Amino acid sequence: MAFLCLSAPVPAVDLRIQFGALERMLTEQVFTQEGRRYVGKRNTKCNFAYLEKPRVEGYAGRLVIHTRFSGRSAANLLGQCVGLGDAFDLTITATPQYHDDGNIGLKDVVVASDGKTGFYIRQVCAVMKTNLGRDLRLSIKPAARKLLEDPGGPNAYQRELRNFNVTEIRVTGDALVLVLDFELTVR
Repeated sequence: MAFLCLSAPVPAVDLRIQFGALERMLTEQVFTQEGRRYVGKRNTKCNFAYLEKPRVEGYAGRLVIHTRFSGRSAANLLGQCVGLGDAFDLTITATPQYHDDGNIGLKDVVVASDGKTGFYIRQVCAVMKTNLGRDLRLSIKPAARKLLEDPGGPNAYQRELRNFNVTEIRVTGDALVLVLDFELTVR
């Protein structure tokens, strides 16, 4: 009986990342250019696009990211930008997905404007849907390594994280919940 208890699988660990912390992680890792996430060209006066001020919440098991979009797609004619451009609030709804490279990405992405409509806005939403699903990555493995390996005191033991894996991701009303499977060696 004792042998069976010793060989039983260890239950996974839930890591709850509350949305305030997730917003800070997004700002540190994704919105890295003066609090902005540029999509496309950055330093041209008439052609640029960026997201800023992310706010995260959960709804129906999906992440909801509210952000501000500012962009312009225009030609420079005699020092004046002639073309399309706007600034508006976006809502990005997606299912988080763990990748084997240690990153969390987004799948089943839906991008919608908060109250505004028009040709340019529809085009922006369509492009953002494709780009965010492909490009937005939140690096979780290094953050977990830092949390679990940091000795935290003068007489602490050295720790090493191995075989890190996220087996499940859930979105609750207040947090992103990662179900972790890992091995922690203490020396």
